[in-house]
Amino acid sequence: MPELRDAIARSLATRGVRATAENVVVTPGAKPALFCTALSLIAPGDEVLCPDPGFPIYESVVRFAGGRPVYYPLDETREFAPHVEAIAERITPRTRVLILNVPHNPTGGVATARDLAALADLAQRHDLWVISDEVYGQIRYDGRRDSIAALPGMSDRTVIVDGFSKGYSMTGWRLGYGVMPASLTDAMTTLIINNVSCTATFVQYAGIAALMGPQDAVTRMVAGLRAKRDLLVRGLTAIDGISCASPAGAFYCFPDISGVLERTGGGLTCKSFAERLLAEQHTAVLAGTAFGPGGEGHLRLCYATEPAELERALAAIRRLVGALDRAPVRTA
Repeated sequence: MPELRDAIARSLATRGVRATAENVVVTPGAKPALFCTALSLIAPGDEVLCPDPGFPIYESVVRFAGGRPVYYPLDETREFAPHVEAIAERITPRTRVLILNVPHNPTGGVATARDLAALADLAQRHDLWVISDEVYGQIRYDGRRDSIAALPGMSDRTVIVDGFSKGYSMTGWRLGYGVMPASLTDAMTTLIINNVSCTATFVQYAGIAALMGPQDAVTRMVAGLRAKRDLLVRGLTAIDGISCASPAGAFYCFPDISGVLERTGGGLTCKSFAERLLAEQHTAVLAGTAFGPGGEGHLRLCYATEPAELERALAAIRRLVGALDRAPVRTA
C-alpha cells in the first residue's frame, strides 16, 4: 500500500535516513526482506561478511544464494561492537556484501558512531553492499537511533531490513520491510510477488497505525526492558564463574559461562549446560553456539518477560551451578 510505504519512508527521518515510498518494499515479516535481498545481491561464489555470533538466518540465506559466509568476530571486551579492523582483514576481491545487525542478536551490542563511519568508508572503498538489519533499532538504552544508511554515500549501497515485531510488539503479525535504492526495488518486488504474493492488507493498516500513532508505549516498553536487563545482569554476574556485559540494545543477555564450564573439568559445553538446565531445572535458554562458533561458552537469555520469571530463571541457574560444583570433577 502506498500509504504504508510513505509512512515507513517518513519514519526513517528519526535515523537520519532520507527516503521516499519508492525506496520501500513491504514484506510479510523481516525474513522475506532479508531473503530477497540476498537473492538480489549475492551471486554464486560471492563472499559475504557475517557476524559471529550472529542470527543463524544470515548464513542460511547466503549459502542458499550461492555465496560463501565469511565470519567476523564480535568480542565481549568490545561490548560486542563490530570490530572494523577485523572486518577489513577479511575483505578480498570476492567480497560482495557486509551484513550488520545493530542492535545485535544475540548479544545486544551496538556500533559507535565512529565505527559506523569507518565501516561506511570500507564499504565505499571496496565497493560493498551493506545489509543493515535494524529490527531491534527502537530498543536501545542510549537513546540513539542511527543507521549506516544515513552516512554520506551509503544510501546507494545499503539495504535496511526492519519490521514491526520488536518495537511495536507485533510478533506474529508478519509485517516487515526493506529500504533500498530505487534501482533495486523492481528486482525485490518481482521476488516478493513470485514468492509470497503480498502482505495481508489489514496488517498493513496496523503498520500505519503503529507508525502514525503515539509512540509513548514504545518508550514505556524500553524503560521496562532496561529495568529487566539490569536485574538479569546483576543476578548473572553474582554467580561465581559467570560474567555478563550489559547489553546496549535489544532484549537479550549473552553471559559468558566459561568459568563454570571450566570447573567441570571439560565435562560440559554451553550446549550441554543448556540441555541440563532445561531437563533438571525446567528453564529454557539457548546455547551460544546456536549463533555460530563464536558463541561457545555463552548462553542467550531473553529478558522480555516478567521480573518474577527472571528471578525464577536466576534461581534455576544458581541451583544447576551449585549441583555442578558438588559433582566430582572430571579428569583426563
